[in-house]
Amino acid sequence: MDDTLLIVLIVVAVLLVGAAIYWFTTGRERQLEARREEAQEHREEASAAAQRAAEADLVARRHAEEAERERDRAIELEDKALDRDPDITTRR
Repeated sequence: MDDTLLIVLIVVAVLLVGAAIYWFTTGRERQLEARREEAQEHREEASAAAQRAAEADLVARRHAEEAERERDRAIELEDKALDRDPDITTRR
């Protein structure tokens, strides 16, 4: 009887060790998969943010070009005004 009890205890201990190893292994795999998913979400958010930044940059460049044209137009009109003003004796 003692031998049978010892064998049962050894088998139970082996099963418990195997179950613990399985539990830790699958838990680690679940944790790694969750981190992979989180990393993928961050990558997608980063890609969307980069796209928004590129679009904003394009809009800013267009505004800068428009502002440059407006400055040039203002200078041109000021030069015309100076040329036409009879009260101005000195020219640029």
